[in-house]
Amino acid sequence: MRKTSVRELHIRTSELVREAEEGGVIVIERRGEPVAELRPLGESARIPAAEKAKIFASMRKLWARMPVVGDSAALIEEDRNR
Repeated sequence: MRKTSVRELHIRTSELVREAEEGGVIVIERRGEPVAELRPLGESARIPAAEKAKIFASMRKLWARMPVVGDSAALIEEDRNR
């Protein structure tokens, strides 16, 4: 969620609408007080592409630290036999 002023909304309308279209939520403030929200239409808000990139980068780091596992079927069978 991002905050912006009415003035910035007036100046950068197209950019802010594009950001909302990509799933962002922008809170519009007047004199520091929230007065409106700009968000995508639809069932649910999508995550903006930049946010997705950050999430996947952190997931790759996590996956890199995980031990390499062999055959998953063998692991499941081993777990069942415990």
